[in-house]
Order: sequence, then structure tokens, then C-alpha cells
Amino acid sequence: MNQLTPEGQQIINNLAQRYHFSPDAVFSLLQSVINGNGSMAQFSHPEFGGSGQWMRGGMIMLGDMFNNGLKNSVGGLCQELANLVANQPGLIQSGSFQSQNQGNQQQNNYGNNQPQNNSSATGTVSLFVPPPAGSSGNWWPAGLQFPNSTGAQNNVRYAYFATIRRLAIEVNGHVTLYDTLDHQIGGFSQQQSVGGSIIFTSQYGLVDVSTLPIIAIDNVPVPIPVQPQPVPAFHANPVNTQDAGQEADIFGAIEKLANLKDKGILTDSEFSDKKAELLARL
Repeated sequence: MNQLTPEGQQIINNLAQRYHFSPDAVFSLLQSVINGNGSMAQFSHPEFGGSGQWMRGGMIMLGDMFNNGLKNSVGGLCQELANLVANQPGLIQSGSFQSQNQGNQQQNNYGNNQPQNNSSATGTVSLFVPPPAGSSGNWWPAGLQFPNSTGAQNNVRYAYFATIRRLAIEVNGHVTLYDTLDHQIGGFSQQQSVGGSIIFTSQYGLVDVSTLPIIAIDNVPVPIPVQPQPVPAFHANPVNTQDAGQEADIFGAIEKLANLKDKGILTDSEFSDKKAELLARL
């Protein structure tokens, strides 16, 4: 998260005073709203009753579920923060996660509608100190300049580059670059159970991101594992090594018989008979 400008800090302080929360609590909720792309937030802060969720349109869930006064305050604050970041250039990505699943079940849209108060929402000042000169502000790997879609939710951001078949995902500050193969990605969702996996939709249906080949992690290339070549189960022209050894023994025996004949130990007739006997074994 970038550093707040003095004007941005003053806005946070004003909101904290009006909603009776600490500036730290308001700033943490601002980060959650930004991570939710301005339309949702998942947060955890003791001043908000612990863990909770907010979605634009009125959905609010708190750990202190029966505290309606706290619900109204948190819901109103989230709405103001969402309006605030909507007028800040670069905070809202051009795309977003389409849905968020909790334990393989879609979130229900329930809760009281929150009152809207825009008295502090202003886009005339910058909330955050701009990045250093020469910095593009892109979080994805260098050389990937024009994503087809981007989005963010909670502590996850993604950038999809359809033309070069690449997908960059940042989780907890670490960026992993994937090869999307022949997938035509149409949307993402984040699974909060079973390890918090990320799934996307393509022409093949729902696919887990972990099934894609990894190209690099934090700009460090990941070597592609070499697939071992399959060993043929049989030869096109199999050779029986036992038969080959037997043939060598027979021919060696014939050579010895020939030497005995040359020395006069065997007659021509005896040599011919033995030779014929040995050749018959082939």
C-alpha cells in the first residue's frame, strides 16, 4: 500500500472522527475496499467486531452479527470509502473477480441497506503519494505492458494477457506468472476453503489455476521439467539373445573341429558328420 498524502491522512482522520473509529481502523478498511476493487471488502479488525465482509448494494456481515448500530456504521464507512477510491486514478482495476466462493457455496446477499453519506468523498485531492518518477506502477513482470483484463480481491491481484497467453497473479506480495495454454479465460473467483485456491472459467469450464504451467516466480524463471522419453516395450525386430549365444557356440565348435581335421586328428568324413550335426541345431 502506498503512503498517504497529508490530504489523504486528513480525510482518513475526518472519517474516523465522524464514525467513531480510530484512523488505523479506517485505513485498514480502506485497504480492504481497494483490494476488493471498490465493490467489496473482506476485513478483520477488533473495532469492526473481528472478521467481516461488505459488498456494494447493502450486503454486510460482521462477527458481532446482532449489533445493528455497528453494521450501519461499518456499512456507511465502506460506502464512503468505495466512493472515495472510485475517484482516485489507478486504484480501481479495469476488471474484477466475478465472484467469491466460501466453502464451495456462493455468498448470500443479505443484510440491511446502509445509509449513504458522501460528505467526505472527494476526488479533488490524491489519497496516496505518487510512485517515483520513471516507475510505471505496474506490479506484473516487466515486458507485460498491456493486460486484457485486471482485477483484485482481498490479498490477490491478477492481470491476464490473452495475446501472449500469460497470467500474472500476485498473492501476499509474490507474483507468479503462468502459461494459460489454449484457455480463453473469461473470469476468476477465489476459493476461501481448501487452501484458498483460485479458479477461472474458460471454454473448458471451471479450472484451478494450479493446473497451469508456472513460467516464473517473482521474475525468477522456473525451469520446465524434462519429460523422460518412454522406453519401448518391445523392438520392431526383437533379438533373442539366448539364440544368438547358442549360434556363436555352434560356430565356435565348428571352427575347433576344422582345426582338428587340419591337424589330422579327424578325418574328412568325421568332420563332415560332426559339422552337419551341429548345423542341424540352428
